[in-house]
Amino acid sequence: MQLLNTRAARLLEDIRTRAAELRVTVHDEGLVSIIDFGVQCDGGMNAGLLLARLCMSDLAEISITPDVLLFGNLPLVQVRTDHPVAACLMSQYAGWKIATEDYFAMGSGPMRALAKNEELFKDLPPTAEENVAVGILESNKLPTPAAVEKIRASIGESRRLILAVAPTASQAGNLQVVARSVETTLHKLHELHFPLSSILSGSGTAPLPPIAKNDLHGIGRTNDAILYGGTVHLWVRCEDEQIQSIGEQVPSCASASHGQTFLSLFKAANYDFYALDPALFSPAIVIFHNLKSGRTFQYGRHLPELIKSSFEL
Repeated sequence: MQLLNTRAARLLEDIRTRAAELRVTVHDEGLVSIIDFGVQCDGGMNAGLLLARLCMSDLAEISITPDVLLFGNLPLVQVRTDHPVAACLMSQYAGWKIATEDYFAMGSGPMRALAKNEELFKDLPPTAEENVAVGILESNKLPTPAAVEKIRASIGESRRLILAVAPTASQAGNLQVVARSVETTLHKLHELHFPLSSILSGSGTAPLPPIAKNDLHGIGRTNDAILYGGTVHLWVRCEDEQIQSIGEQVPSCASASHGQTFLSLFKAANYDFYALDPALFSPAIVIFHNLKSGRTFQYGRHLPELIKSSFEL
């Protein structure tokens, strides 16, 4: 069984010892540690790379690749993993809404695999019991005591809890969201009932936006980066017909909302993620490499002009 939280906690020890270098701040209180990646501190690019790895239980390589002309000379965030289900769906997917009267955040990271509050986990492999829980909160505030207690109630009061926090409109938060290109593909494939066990490896890129002036605009830019600029390669072993039967439904262009900036769609939906078309949430291009047949299948298209408009380039 996967020791996802234990892996993430080991990476956090490295982050803790390098806190000053990474421009992050550590707050310890009893069994709870909160690591600020950009709420009340600067954070940075290296902090963002480590935060993205943390989201994926350190089961992926995250890097910044050279500028490309297609998206206005923007750097790309590249993700590579040989454990896509564990790294993406069991860890990185922001499927836990942390909401109290005084706090709101989207929760991701391997703590989700201990809480199992989401229907998604009924279709995922079992995980081992662990003494530590590691979570990532996308928020512009550090968690309140009520929010911490709500999380502890789900993961077990006796476990050590470590929470990493970053706003979208920060260097670290901006980068870790754009590092979700493979994750969005895995989630879409799960929704389409594609056999997850046949997905062996994944690699994805998406353009890194300029830091937005606030979190709302940051949410718009980071989503557009993946929806209209993301490219994901998956190495699978299955029948070609299983790919062909769902292939056209996988990229973001399968949605009727495709072609509009995420911010405009979000505003029209009264800022409710759940009111948006779920078919939209996937990369612009998805490429399947079938190890069984030796064939490759590509679906979708980039919209570089929309990227430039969204990023105000």
